[in-house]
This record gives sequence, structure tokens and C-alpha cells, in this order.
Amino acid sequence: MNVTFILASQSPRRSELLRQIGLSFTIDPADVDETVLSGESPETYAVRVALEKARVASKRAGKGIIIAADTIVVLNSTILGKPADARDAERMLDMLSGKVHRVITGLVLRDVATGKTVTRTAATKVWFKSLSPEEIRSYVATGEPLDKAGAYAIQEKGALLVEKVEGCYFNVVGLPLSLLGAMLKEFGVDLSGAR
Repeated sequence: MNVTFILASQSPRRSELLRQIGLSFTIDPADVDETVLSGESPETYAVRVALEKARVASKRAGKGIIIAADTIVVLNSTILGKPADARDAERMLDMLSGKVHRVITGLVLRDVATGKTVTRTAATKVWFKSLSPEEIRSYVATGEPLDKAGAYAIQEKGALLVEKVEGCYFNVVGLPLSLLGAMLKEFGVDLSGAR
């Protein structure tokens, strides 16, 4: 398979997931404005930000397929991004405590040479257990929530906060792998036999 893949993200979790499925890639993070526009739905927002990341990365790349994603946590209709600081992380975790929220990823693949672009979204429901103020404070004190959407990492200690997941677990980590595999097939890339 002689295709160059470029991950438009500096997320170590996304890199780890791509390595897990045997994909060779380079990393070219794309910093974009992640401000939510007035009246924008969570799905529209996640795809728009991922598309913008793909555009930025494709301008710098000579060839290859760009993989760009944006993962957000949504409680009712409120988008929870990365917390500004420890107090903000505590506020988010208190909001999520004892409730069900959705994790939405906007996923974009773009062929630099042809401009062909495919966009999809994945949504996973996550049930949080009820958390005491002490549990929230001690989790935030680990530092783990500070660079994570919704202030938790399901693949690390944050797993202790989650009662149940409905949908793609890898989406909650930051990259819905089965959806990615299906999208890659639209570019003639089949990873199912790759090792």
C-alpha cells in the first residue's frame, strides 16, 4: 500500500490508535480557531473544525491522505471542550456527574492531490457515575483532565468515572476506528488485512 497518510493532530491518543490498526503516517498538527459559532449544532461544529484542520494540513502537504478529527463532549446541547484550568475541569465533571452525555467526533479524510474529501460523524453515549466533590477534586489533581474534551480520559484513570458506554469506545478516546476504516475504503484503502 503506497499511500502517504498525514494525521492533522498532535493527540498522542489518535497516534496510538492509528498505530494499533497498522497505519504508517506522519504528524502535521493543524491549529485552527475552535470557537463555536452561534446556533451551530454539535455535529456541524465537530465536522467544521475537522474540515478546517484538513484544509490547513493539505495546504502544507504535497500529496497523501489527510486524516483530521475533532472530538467533543456534549451534555444536552452544551458543548464541553477542553477545560481552561483545574477549576473549569471540576465544573465540567460536576456537570457530567450522574448523567448521560454524548461524545461526538467529526472525522474528515482528504486526498491532497485530487481534493476528494469525505466527512462523517460518530456519536457515543457515555453514562457517568455520581461523583462526590472529593472524587472530582482528586481526579483533577492527577492533571489528567486538563487537555481532554469534557475533562476526562476514558482510556486512563477517567475509566473509573464511567458506568457504561453505548457505541464506539474508540470514538470516546478520540478516533472512531471502524468508521475510519469504512471511510478509507472510499479512497481504495482496505486496512482489514493490514498487519
